[in-house]
Amino acid sequence: MSKLEQSHCDGKRPPPVKVLSGQLRAAGIRGAADSGEGYLIRAGKGRTLRVSLVWMQGTVLEVQLDSNTVLLMDETGTFMVQGVNSIPKGKPCLLPGKYVMVMGVIQAVAPEPVIRAVKMADLSEFAALHRKMWKLEVEELQQILA
Repeated sequence: MSKLEQSHCDGKRPPPVKVLSGQLRAAGIRGAADSGEGYLIRAGKGRTLRVSLVWMQGTVLEVQLDSNTVLLMDETGTFMVQGVNSIPKGKPCLLPGKYVMVMGVIQAVAPEPVIRAVKMADLSEFAALHRKMWKLEVEELQQILA
């Protein structure tokens, strides 16, 4: 039994899983597990992970405060983040060009991933380093969990 499955059995919500928007988009194509326990993503080398709470990073493309959303882009595509107006200290992140991290719950995976934000943070100060390392961080965590 994986660590992720063990945490479900213990009745605890698993920690956020680092993912790329392309992985979420592909989960919708292959058929998500719509049991309310998350979506199956491909974690490389034929392995899959069930995810519901995710940690993502990307560049802010568009802010729509009137609809409580922000559009972000990572190296694999775009994704929408909802609920940004109610995130504590989230407002400074909401400017086009900022590089941010977001933790949240998956609301949809297709046609475009949609995440309901729980936390956001501005990573712009060291954006070049964060961008360079992000894919490696995602791959490493998924190898450990799968």
